[in-house]
Amino acid sequence: MKLSEYAAYDATGLASLVHSGEVTPLELTRLAREAHDQVNPHINAVVEFYEDAETGAGANEGIFHGVPFLRKDIGETEAGRLQEKGSRLFKGFRPQTDSYYFRRAREAGLRTIGRSATPELGSTVMTESILNGITRNPWDLERSAGGSSGGAAAAVAAGITPIAHGSDGGGSIRIPASWCGLVGLNPSRGRISGGPDNQDAWFGLTRSFVLCRTVRDMAAALDVFSGPHAGDPFIIVQPNRSYVQELSQPTGRLRVGVARKSWGAVELEPEVLHGVETTAKLLQEMGHMVTDIDPPYEPVEYSRRAFAEAKASANALERAARAMGRTISADTLEPGNLKWYDFGRDVPVSRAVDLQEVLRRMRFRVGEAIHAFDILLTPTMPIVALPHGGIYSATNPALSAEESIEADTAICQYTGVFNVTGQPSVSLPLAESADGLPIGIQIVGRFGDESTLVRVARDLEEARPWNSRLAKVRVGKN
Repeated sequence: MKLSEYAAYDATGLASLVHSGEVTPLELTRLAREAHDQVNPHINAVVEFYEDAETGAGANEGIFHGVPFLRKDIGETEAGRLQEKGSRLFKGFRPQTDSYYFRRAREAGLRTIGRSATPELGSTVMTESILNGITRNPWDLERSAGGSSGGAAAAVAAGITPIAHGSDGGGSIRIPASWCGLVGLNPSRGRISGGPDNQDAWFGLTRSFVLCRTVRDMAAALDVFSGPHAGDPFIIVQPNRSYVQELSQPTGRLRVGVARKSWGAVELEPEVLHGVETTAKLLQEMGHMVTDIDPPYEPVEYSRRAFAEAKASANALERAARAMGRTISADTLEPGNLKWYDFGRDVPVSRAVDLQEVLRRMRFRVGEAIHAFDILLTPTMPIVALPHGGIYSATNPALSAEESIEADTAICQYTGVFNVTGQPSVSLPLAESADGLPIGIQIVGRFGDESTLVRVARDLEEARPWNSRLAKVRVGKN
């Protein structure tokens, strides 16, 4: 198999070649290494390609048999492998726990071959750090790949692997999916277990899944990673059939709520709004009932959660520093996160313990506002990919903690709210700017209803295919 051929397949396609005997898992791993060597120097998406990748574990069967895979350098763990979280504070850290997530990955035949970049502590929408440098967007090297799963997104968009691990606590899968032209689903709260030691992470706001290029890969990955494990705090409704089977099911007629207004302080760019409007028209032509909706929450509601998060983060960092035998200082934390740490230490405990009530009220208000709809159609991001640096980078020394909260609330206006409500939401690469930058459009489902999202995403992919739109820096093109 040629490298250009490797990059042209999605994960499902590569696995089918392995199953038919046309290619071996070892060949795919070697192709992934060749792809990495060709494009990673330009984009800096992968911070470690495992030296022993060719002997990596993976079942000799499974829906993704032999497919190369990347682990985001924060969140789910592989026992004994480095996990540095993009931070000098964690340099050299090797967890000794295998996450259920990666047990499932191996059982499905995925071969994890390395680590992808993340901003320090996964804390910003731009993947750049003092430890690992800047991750560049394969569509435009002067722009950000997004964050915090920016390394995963850049690697997939550039063709290093067809699918990669990501996690999302406020948009961290969907933001880089939008800016890098990928499919990025944030599943329902509880759909993917964080066990054995990270269940319902970060007050229930964070979930893990993947970034990929096709809806069929998204559906297959849901079948791989979905399901509860012992010790999970709750078990949500399980699907009636597999998500791959949903790809052949009719969608039915849906009530669609469309967001054409800004939900925060960052104004909606005209090209992004145009993408929403053309997608709304397409859904209407498919027979769905489309109605405009007003913003379902006030930005101040979302920003309140940050006070308790800061307190919890400060406590967690102090524990981590002790465990690593290091101190928290400008030598171990970037300027933005150091200010966040100092801010969190000063937050009164009384304010922090109010978090669950803050989240409850927001879930209730948003739930009432959108209850009449089967799905929502929104922008993923209000703007196209940003140039590197600026106010959203944790390496920026100019921003105070309060200003960073405001900035995060403003730019994550369509994503973070659904981490709070727990609803599944997917960014699809359905639009592009005049100069060829990807624009993600977000589809939001009812809680626990990924099945409808799979069917709608399939319909939109068939009606407005994106496979022919490729990043400028991509395996086989350079």
